[in-house]
Amino acid sequence: MTRRREFNPSSYYHVILRGNNRQPIFRTKEDMHELKRVFLHVHVDYPFTILAWCFMTNHYHILIKPLQDPLHKIMSLVNRRYSMSYAKRYNHIGRIYQKRYFATEVDSRLGLLTVSSYIHRNPIQTKKPMVERLEQYPYSSFPLYWDDTLAAPAFLDRELLRELLPEPFEKNNTAYCMYCLTYAQNAEEDKHVEDMEPPVM
Repeated sequence: MTRRREFNPSSYYHVILRGNNRQPIFRTKEDMHELKRVFLHVHVDYPFTILAWCFMTNHYHILIKPLQDPLHKIMSLVNRRYSMSYAKRYNHIGRIYQKRYFATEVDSRLGLLTVSSYIHRNPIQTKKPMVERLEQYPYSSFPLYWDDTLAAPAFLDRELLRELLPEPFEKNNTAYCMYCLTYAQNAEEDKHVEDMEPPVM
């Protein structure tokens, strides 16, 4: 029997899910859009707030706060729906995930800044950076902070993180992006440096 994690409804969680054996299960633009579509679909009936996300080719990161339902229910729906879609699109049989999602509670101002920055920096923290500039990576929430006039998914909150910035940073999304670009963070469950090809744009 799988042990259910303790859930604090007032906290955000850093959630990571990897492909089985670190295989690329989000390798194309269509895969990335499907994963985002799944989050949007689940959000309609099981609302949540996300402060940061980054979809990589063999894993994804989100910084999420469920609003009324426990985290495990939301993640179960998201991952099951994507798995079913993947199986149908690629005629795949068998599991696609390495294991059940990894989640760490983030319950402090500094923690939220640290984890969100870590998530957003993922595309340039690989052995070979996937992009030259973070705002060029389209499968992350960073470009939506970089240009906060862009339309964002209903689940993305672009207001909280800027309010948490320490001095001398100003309280705006441009300053938050500068924070991400200035400070390399370490917030994952292991210290493995990913070596992967960028997704097909």
